Amino acid sequence: MKRLISVTVPLLSLAIAGCGDESDDLPVDGREFDGVTYSERAPYQGRVIDGYLNNARVWLDLDDNGQYTAGPVEIELDSGNTHILEDGEPTVMSGPGGRFSMDVSALDVPPSIGANLDPRDYPLYALAIPGQTLEERSYGDEAVSRAFLMSASPGVTNITPLTTLARFRSLAGQWNTENPIPDNRFADLDGINLWKDYILANDDRAHAYARGLARFMASQIPDGYNDYLAGNGSDGSEASLLPRDGVYLLGYSVVQNVDEVIAIVDAAVSGGNYGNVDTDTLVLPDVDVEVSNPRLLVSQRISARPTRSDTLPTNTSDLGASAELSFEYSEGGRLLAVSSRGCMGISLPEMARLFQADGYMTNLKTQWLPSAALSPQSAIWYDEEGVHERLEFEWENGVASLDTVTTCHEQTLGVTPGGTELDGISDISWVWDDQAGTLVESVPDRADDRELKVESANSPAEVLDGEQPPLDLVSGYQLTEGGGLEAAVEFAGGGASCAPQGVAPNDTERNGQYATRLFPFSFTSDVAASDLFGAGAYEYDLDERNGVSFARLLRFPFLDRATANRPEVDSANGAFQWQLFYDALNSEELDVQRPNLLKTAYLVDFVATSDCGDGPLDRPGRAYATVEYEYQSLSDYLLDRLSE
Repeated sequence: MKRLISVTVPLLSLAIAGCGDESDDLPVDGREFDGVTYSERAPYQGRVIDGYLNNARVWLDLDDNGQYTAGPVEIELDSGNTHILEDGEPTVMSGPGGRFSMDVSALDVPPSIGANLDPRDYPLYALAIPGQTLEERSYGDEAVSRAFLMSASPGVTNITPLTTLARFRSLAGQWNTENPIPDNRFADLDGINLWKDYILANDDRAHAYARGLARFMASQIPDGYNDYLAGNGSDGSEASLLPRDGVYLLGYSVVQNVDEVIAIVDAAVSGGNYGNVDTDTLVLPDVDVEVSNPRLLVSQRISARPTRSDTLPTNTSDLGASAELSFEYSEGGRLLAVSSRGCMGISLPEMARLFQADGYMTNLKTQWLPSAALSPQSAIWYDEEGVHERLEFEWENGVASLDTVTTCHEQTLGVTPGGTELDGISDISWVWDDQAGTLVESVPDRADDRELKVESANSPAEVLDGEQPPLDLVSGYQLTEGGGLEAAVEFAGGGASCAPQGVAPNDTERNGQYATRLFPFSFTSDVAASDLFGAGAYEYDLDERNGVSFARLLRFPFLDRATANRPEVDSANGAFQWQLFYDALNSEELDVQRPNLLKTAYLVDFVATSDCGDGPLDRPGRAYATVEYEYQSLSDYLLDRLSE
């Protein structure tokens, strides 16, 4: 999967001028008219273009959802009144030459409630329908083989791949800005007017770029949606089946990848003649788009700096920030990299869990179970702005690597940084074998590799997970170094289930977290630690209240002797436990579709396992570290990246 590409958005005003042969048709630059007056209600006219596209569905997007909306549609007027379009948004099929003439008389508003609506205030959309829409080629008409969706900014009536680029560049460029920026400032691409009819203007270069982008856009349409349109004699009114967020993600992906598409088209040019470029044969970027627009973990703030003492644990109120992690994603919601200011904690079980999810955080019920580096070096580096560690993934190859400039992992993992700047050279590497369920960790100057083998028998992953994501993927494991056992967690039986103590079955808004499902395990290691966790268990809260079903991991213990041996860590035996807290069921911030998203985690000493039904579980007063989670929708994340 490719990385995100930064796109520079031009901010200089452009003189958008027509070019090409004179014509009685619409102005070549795509505006609806040349004059400054607009009096008599007339059909709203324009063109749909890749080549000229006949029999494409065109509509005026009055409710700004990127979908065709059938009636009735309610529009709130500036007067505060509501105008109702009983037949839905104005729509029409394009004809020969890609021309459309749309009846917009439904935008006439009774004078008693407000002024008429102006079609130039709303964006246009056009859907090319596989097997139905015909592209006019030099050798005759050809049915498009795959659907693609195009748009144009308000007032622009040419609808092309290039107007789509201009529209979503404008939306991205104006994200988080206080003052509106005119759309025409985003309508230039290396001297090309993105709004124009490039066929009428005889602009082979613009036409080649448009055709390349059209193919790229078609490749991103979900297969199920494309197949539905192709197999049901569609007239394009099913445009409402794509969710609004998905429509916008498709548009932002065009902005994100336009540089690469154009570079591929440019490389195919011979003798400067763009007219001879066969865009059908180009190998374009293969970029999935997650049109469901999931919420994804975008940052973690780790506090493991004791502010009133020299050792950990300490009062949670006395923990200061020591690291901040930033997560990077593709348009498909796949994790590409994690950057850290300060040091990140390394958890082999969690790395294996991510590989099992194939890098898609949205495949996990709980995203990125916590870990933390307790080295005081992390806080020292945190006080220096910048990126000090970077974890990158190559999911197709089952590989991950960490580049660091810190000494945080020298004592715990034997890692010596390769330099004072991140150089892209791996200081730690991991290789995942999906068939064997093993993850091998290698450090250049360390004598032996460590290997984690996933053991799923009787685990939460085996008991709780179905066939479809999101999945729990919490399993047992066997961890070895140089062939010798370091630690092993083996789950025994399916565990006990019970009702939350003191909570009535019909209490739909119970507060607090309860240990309603225990998954007992046995722990072994290379030291006499068979009784280290006693009757240990992974504690879950499984319930359904008020229509919200959840399976939340609350507590899980683990052994980390290397961290316990640090002089600033006051741990008797290296037996730690993470305690996890989520949004309350009656919280306004609760995502009912994703109720298992972590809010805060606490690293504490393991003391004892809860009794089944115990709760509500209290937040600890003392801890080695806390981890705070922040989430964002995929579309908002991409917009933030594009507007940087």
